[in-house]
Amino acid sequence: MCTLEKRGNLFILTLTGEDQHRFNPDLISSLLDLLSQVKAQATSGSVLITLAQGKFFSYGFDLDWAQAAGSERGAAKRLQDMADLFKPVIATLLSLPMPTIAAITGHAVAAGFTLALSHDYLIMRKDRGILWMPEVDIAVTLPDYINALFKEKIGDASVRRDLFLRGLKMKGDEAEKRGVVKAAYDGEAEVREASVCLAENLGKRKWHGEVYAEIRKGLYPQLSAILGLSRKVYAIARL
Repeated sequence: MCTLEKRGNLFILTLTGEDQHRFNPDLISSLLDLLSQVKAQATSGSVLITLAQGKFFSYGFDLDWAQAAGSERGAAKRLQDMADLFKPVIATLLSLPMPTIAAITGHAVAAGFTLALSHDYLIMRKDRGILWMPEVDIAVTLPDYINALFKEKIGDASVRRDLFLRGLKMKGDEAEKRGVVKAAYDGEAEVREASVCLAENLGKRKWHGEVYAEIRKGLYPQLSAILGLSRKVYAIARL
């Protein structure tokens, strides 16, 4: 479901197994466990890259698992449960004491897009893969923390409108042009190479991890409040 590799100060978290990497309680638990390991092992200069094997970065919540409840009410309950379970993943990424990079080499849909957007930097491929929030098409509303994440991470209201109210499928070129991703590259190898290069350059700065995390939380106050993340004050002078 997930693997974690450590190369010096670089952590590489990979979604493995089932091609669409749909989030169900088992996958969410695995993801949280590995993120906890990353946080526990963090040192000055650490950086996280999250990527996925196969055609998909992630196709979002496991709707088949939800519908297996056997009734409309049961499916709705399971979907709400997944949204609640997924919330700590976003909180952990927002409070992780290091820079984070999402290497998007395939489709990032709904909660998959949300996972990617929870990183500091998004790098995407041009030749394959989309960013897509299909909730308006499948008649599912969004949790408050996802609304806050998109509002504070994507400043252009017209981009959010197109993503949420039109169900726009955004490819790499457009995502880069509209400021949703940092950069888009021609293929998977180029995305991985660019992600590692960026991570190495960020790691060389050897920022104080807790200070980095607190500054990040300060950038997204509404999201931090919804996620229940407290703020700390650090004054560690290096000048």
